[in-house]
Amino acid sequence: VNFFILLLFPKCNPIPENVSPGTEVGIINVQDRDSETNRQVRCSIQQNVPFKLVPSIKNYYSVVSTGQLDRELVSDYNITITATDEGSPPLSSSKTVQLSVADINDNPPVFEEQSYSAYVSENNKPGSTLCSVSARDPDWRQNGTVVYSLLSGEVNGAPVSSYVSVNGDTGVIHAVRSFDYEQFRSFKVHVMARDNGSPPLSSNVTVSVFISDVNDNSPQILYPAPEGNSFMTELVPKAAHGGSLVSKVIAVDADSGQNAWLSYHIVKSTDPGLFTIGVHSGEIRTQRDISESDSMKQNLIVSVKDNGQPSLSATCSMYLLISDNLAEVPELKDISYDEKNSKLTSYLIIALVCVSTFFLTFIIIIMGVRFCRRRKPRLLFDGAVAIPSAYLPPNYADVDGTGTLRSAYNYDAYLTTGSRTSDFKFVSSYNDNTLPADQTLRKMVYVCRSFPFSITNF
Repeated sequence: VNFFILLLFPKCNPIPENVSPGTEVGIINVQDRDSETNRQVRCSIQQNVPFKLVPSIKNYYSVVSTGQLDRELVSDYNITITATDEGSPPLSSSKTVQLSVADINDNPPVFEEQSYSAYVSENNKPGSTLCSVSARDPDWRQNGTVVYSLLSGEVNGAPVSSYVSVNGDTGVIHAVRSFDYEQFRSFKVHVMARDNGSPPLSSNVTVSVFISDVNDNSPQILYPAPEGNSFMTELVPKAAHGGSLVSKVIAVDADSGQNAWLSYHIVKSTDPGLFTIGVHSGEIRTQRDISESDSMKQNLIVSVKDNGQPSLSATCSMYLLISDNLAEVPELKDISYDEKNSKLTSYLIIALVCVSTFFLTFIIIIMGVRFCRRRKPRLLFDGAVAIPSAYLPPNYADVDGTGTLRSAYNYDAYLTTGSRTSDFKFVSSYNDNTLPADQTLRKMVYVCRSFPFSITNF
């Protein structure tokens, strides 16, 4: 080969993908050492690339783009340039150059789905995972790095951020609070995916959150009204036949689906064989004809159950009076408060037993304390003090008038050392003989008058 191709190519490497068609991206120079016709050269470029050769000054050619470049489709081009002279036979030479396309942030993140749906049961735990969103950006490096965030909005008047949150790196959506199906059954949030390009590009997607029901509400009985609000009773004609409709229990359940399917059952009645209730309708009907032997006062306790798992229930009392005339109706309070009175009576009996036990215990303690106090002075004889006979008054004489008591009837007097009342005690006599009752009483009275002591024991 008598010539060579000098590539001044490319002008910039890599080439931005946003270059417009007709942009010069490189220059080549072709030289042939032959002379005259043999040194005339023609250059060509392969046909499967978006570039062409445009002659410039002598032996120079410009490489010009012919279409829009897209790095996401083709990131590198291998361009082969061929130069052929006019000699005979013609000689040629080829040169291949690699052209790289530089990325620009020309693609926003694209979500894998047009919309997302999340399903969660009510009473969920805060922090539980609802769903995950994912977006892809075909750009390169930071132009293709995606960050997720929630768009501002409200759910039932509260910021959407108080209900859900999204992980900025993974796109996982978490529940911030526990949801209540009875408050709202679904809501929507909007998630934005943004890249880190300059300027950043973004796209949004809608996430619909559906809350499923849990059996967390007991049936609510509308009729008959609760006893605390009002007293309600129904009159049943004495001539009512079997199958007659006498009343109806009405109840609702705030849950939905099978959790709100209600069934009615009579759990207790004054006459179990007299009335029946529709399992699904709540209608109370007579099972047989009313007879004279049936009690005028009829009390039915009805249970209303839902079909949830586990099942929840509520009960109510239905008061029925078998009568044709209101004048025959006794005091209604006797009907409505029979059970309450029985319970109240039990409570009163228990209270009475407790009070009586406490009172008897108190009396026993008081009597024991008094008994101990009475016996206490007798236990102090060890510290008693004897009063000599010299301290007796001079006019102390017996009945015979001798001025002193006979030795057979002398008594020793003792005062307790700790006595504050100066108790006077006759402890014992010197012999087994005793004075007659009248003489003994007179001697005792004389002693009491002579000494300011109180006689406590004889």
